[in-house]
Amino acid sequence: MKTLSETWFAEGYIDFELKKYTLLAYLQEINNGFRENKLYPQLADIIFHFNNMVSFRDNKKLLKDQFPKRLTGLQVEKLTLLYQQVIEDDELMKELEDIIHYATNKMKKTIGDGAEIYEFVEEKIVIVPVGLVPLDNTEGYFFLNNGKGKDTLVYQYRLTIFEKHDEKYRGIKTDFIDSWYRSITSTYEHIKLDLIRKKSDLPNPAVYAIETSLRFPVEETLLPVAKRYLVKFISAAA
Repeated sequence: MKTLSETWFAEGYIDFELKKYTLLAYLQEINNGFRENKLYPQLADIIFHFNNMVSFRDNKKLLKDQFPKRLTGLQVEKLTLLYQQVIEDDELMKELEDIIHYATNKMKKTIGDGAEIYEFVEEKIVIVPVGLVPLDNTEGYFFLNNGKGKDTLVYQYRLTIFEKHDEKYRGIKTDFIDSWYRSITSTYEHIKLDLIRKKSDLPNPAVYAIETSLRFPVEETLLPVAKRYLVKFISAAA
C-alpha cells in the first residue's frame, strides 16, 4: 500500500491544490481497501497521519509522545524545524493551515468509514472459552474460524501491559501455530488436547474459540479485530 510521508503536508512546495490532489489519491487507495473490507494497515495508517497533522497544528510536543514506535528522533526534529519555519511566514502559515484543515476533515470522514467496518466486524465475532479457563489467562491459544467453514487457524497469544501517558494498557502478542480442519473427530476440545501434548511449555493453557458468521480478509481485518476483541473479552472477565 502506498502511503504518505510523515511530513507530506509541509514538504516541498506548499500549495493547497497540489497537496489536495496528493491527499485525494491517498484517500482513494484507502477507500479501495475499505470497499474490500480490508482495514489494516489502511486504518492505522490514516489515523497516524490524522493525529500527525493535528499535533503539528497544535504544536503539542509534536508526535513524540503519541507515536514513539513509528517516528524517529530525527523525524520529530524535522517536524519541529518545519513548524519554526512556517510560523515565521504568515502567508505560508495560512496556506498550511488551509491544507491541514481540509485534510483533517477529509481524513476524519474516511476514518469514520473505517470505524464503521471495524464495529461491524466486531459485532459478528463470538468468543467462547474451550474447556475450563485457568486463573492465569494471560497466555494461551485462540482458534480463529472465518465464516462457516471448518478450517480453524490456531494462534498462541500472550497479553502484555504497557504504559502510555501515565496509564496502563493491555496489548497482545500472537504467533501462528497451525491450521486444523474441524470435524466430528477433531473438535475444539481435541485440538486443545493435541496442543497440550505437543507443546509442553503450556501444560494448562487458556483457550478461546473466536468465530464469525461472515467471511472477512484474515490478515487485513479479521485477525487484528479479533485480537483486540479478545483483549477486551479477557480484561472484562478479570
